[in-house]
Amino acid sequence: MIEDSLATSDADVADDEIVTIAPDGGDAYMMELAANRVAIEAVAPEIDGGRFPAKTVVDQPFVVEVDVFGDGHDHVACAILWRARGVDNWEEAPLSYVINDHWRGHFTPVDNVPHEYTVIAWRDTFESWRAEIAKKYNAGVPIALELEEGARLVAASVGSGRGSHEDQKRLAQLAKAMKSASENDRFAALMTDDTAALMQRAGHRANLSHYDRILPLTVDRKAAAFSAWYEVMPRSQSGDPHRHGTFDDVIDRLPYVEGLGFDVLYFTPIHPIGTTNRKGRNNSLVAEPSDPGSPYAIGSEEGGHDALHPELGTFEDFARLVAAAKEHGLEIALDYAIQCSPDHPWIKAHHNWFDWRPDGSIKFAENPPKKYEDIVNVRFYDGDEPIPDLWRAQRDVVLFWVHHGVKIFRVDNPHTKAFPFWEWMIAEVQRDHPDVIFLAEAFTRPKVMHRLAKIGFTQSYSYFTWRNHKAELIEYMTELTTTVKQHTMRVNFFVNTPDINPVYLQTSGRPGFQARLVLAASMAGNYGVYNGFELCEGAAIPGKEEYLNSEKYELRAWDWDRPGHIREDVALMNRLRRTHPALQDFANIEFYNMWNDNIIYYGKRTADLSSFLLFAINLDPHHGQGAHFEVPLWEFGLPDDASIDVEDLVADYSFTWQGKVQHVYIDPHQRPYFIWRLVSPSGLR
Repeated sequence: MIEDSLATSDADVADDEIVTIAPDGGDAYMMELAANRVAIEAVAPEIDGGRFPAKTVVDQPFVVEVDVFGDGHDHVACAILWRARGVDNWEEAPLSYVINDHWRGHFTPVDNVPHEYTVIAWRDTFESWRAEIAKKYNAGVPIALELEEGARLVAASVGSGRGSHEDQKRLAQLAKAMKSASENDRFAALMTDDTAALMQRAGHRANLSHYDRILPLTVDRKAAAFSAWYEVMPRSQSGDPHRHGTFDDVIDRLPYVEGLGFDVLYFTPIHPIGTTNRKGRNNSLVAEPSDPGSPYAIGSEEGGHDALHPELGTFEDFARLVAAAKEHGLEIALDYAIQCSPDHPWIKAHHNWFDWRPDGSIKFAENPPKKYEDIVNVRFYDGDEPIPDLWRAQRDVVLFWVHHGVKIFRVDNPHTKAFPFWEWMIAEVQRDHPDVIFLAEAFTRPKVMHRLAKIGFTQSYSYFTWRNHKAELIEYMTELTTTVKQHTMRVNFFVNTPDINPVYLQTSGRPGFQARLVLAASMAGNYGVYNGFELCEGAAIPGKEEYLNSEKYELRAWDWDRPGHIREDVALMNRLRRTHPALQDFANIEFYNMWNDNIIYYGKRTADLSSFLLFAINLDPHHGQGAHFEVPLWEFGLPDDASIDVEDLVADYSFTWQGKVQHVYIDPHQRPYFIWRLVSPSGLR
C-alpha cells in the first residue's frame, strides 16, 4: 500500500542521505557502514550507474529488479521508492521475492514528467518472528515468551507514522487486545495473514537500509513507444508533377493517410530552399530553372529554419493543416535538419557559426566520397569551447515549432553533431514541454546510436532496414529486447526512407513489401513508411540504395490506386496494432520453432494471455516455403496433445489446432504471411 506520507516516516530518504562512504576510519565511518546493514545490489534498470535515465511511458508498469539479502537467518523485505522529480514525498511499491535473493516489483507513473526511483530494504523482524514461532508451535515447544515478543513488536509499531491512519488505528487496537488476550487468542491474532500484511505496511522497519543512488527515469507519453508514421514530401501532394504542392493539398490527402491507419504524418523540411549549388534531378550538380532543389538545403532570402517555403503556404495555412490533421487522428511531425543552404540568413549574421576554408570560401558538407555542395554544416564548438548563442538558436528553432503545434521531430543525422548539445537541448525543450518527442535518424555505429538514445532521444532509427534473414532478425530483436537497450533505445522500424531504398525491396516485388511491412508493424512499437512503399515503389539508381527519380530533387505525382499496391495490408496491420494489446508492447516478443530458415515465426502476448498473436512470415519473396512448427500450448499450461482454438486474423475465419506440431505452406505470391490469434481456453484469462 502506498503510504499517506513517507516524508515523516522511517521509510523516507532525503536526497542528502544518498552518500558514498569513504573508508577514513573512526566512529563516523563505523556509523555510516552500520546504517545500511541489509545488502542492496544489482538494481535494474540502472543505466551507466545512474548517469542516464531509463525510459517508460505513462500508465505502463515500470519493472524494477534487485538483489537483496542480509546477514544471518533473519527475513528481509524491500520496496521501491518513486516520485516525480521535484516532489517532496516518495511513494512506495513492494518488491516480491523471486528466487536466490532476487526480488522484483513495479510501479506505474501516471504523469508525463521526469521521475526518479530507488530501493530500500530492512530486516523484517515480524516475519522472522512468525517463521520462528510457527516452527516451535508445530514442534510442540512452549511459546508464551515468543508470543510476548510478538505483542511487543506490534506495540513498538504504534505511533511510528508508517501506513495509513486506519492502519495505525488497527495496530493500536491490536496492541491493546494483546495485553489481556489468552495465549491461544494471541497466537490466533498475531499469525493471521491480515496481521502480517498490516505489519508490512505499518510496522517498524529494523536496520532500514537505502540504495546509494537515486536513479532517473524518463516518463514519456504513449506515442513515444507506440506510433505508426507515414512520411511525405508536402510539395509532391498536388497530384500534378508540374504544380508545387501546398498545405491545402496535404489537407486533401489526410483522409487517405487516416484510412491507412497511421497516427503520425511526418514531413521532410518545409523551409525555404537555397539556390546556390542547387541540385537537379537525380542529384545532378546542374539544376534546371524549374528544379525545386533538395528540401534539406535549408535557407534563402525568404528565411531559414523558422520560415516556410513560400510555395507551400502561409503560417495560417500551416495552422489550418495542424488542426485538420488532429481531426483525422493524426499528429504532424517535422524534420529538424540543422544544416544550411549557402544562402541561409545565419551565414551572413553569424560568421563564427560556420567553418571557412583558408581561401575564405565556406566549407561545404562532405561524407567522402559523397559531397553535398548545396549545404553547409554549423559548428557547435569554437576550438574547445561551445558557441552558446548557436546552441540557444537551435533550441529556439524547436520551441518555435512547438508553439506552432508541433510536438514530434525527426532529427536529421544527429550523430554528426555534438553529444553535449543534444543532451542540453532536449532537456531544455522537455523541461516545459515533456510531451515533445525526438526521433534520432542515425544510421551509424551501434554505440553511437545507443549514446544518442541515452542522452535524450525518445526514439531511434535502427538496423532493421538491413536485417533480412531469419537468424539476423532474431539476433537483432533479442539484442533490443533483452539487453539494457530495452530500457533506453526505443527503435522505430522504418521500412524505407527517401534516402534508403533497400536492395531487398528493389528485388523482391510485392511479396517483399508485404513481408517487410508485417515484420516492422508487428515487431516494433514504433514503425514508419515513406510514401510509395504502399505502391511497392522500388525503382533504383543501378547499384545504389537510392530511388530513381527521387522526390528529394523533383516533384512527383503518385497514382495511389495503381495495380499491385498493398494498401489493404497496411490498413490491416495498423488496425491489428490498435485492437490487439499484445502488439502495443515491444519487449514481449518470443521466437518459436519453425523448421525452415526461410520462415520466421514468433509470438506476442499480454501477461494474462488474453491477447496472444502468432506470426509466420515467408522471407523468401520468390518461392513458396513449407514447414512444421510448434504451437506454444505450454504457454497456456496445456499438454502437447491438447487442442486450442485459433482465429486467422487475415482471412477472418476460425479453426482448431489439435496437438503441438502443425504444418504450414506459405506461397508469397498469394500472401507471404499468416497471422493467428490463439484463443485462451476458458478459465485461463
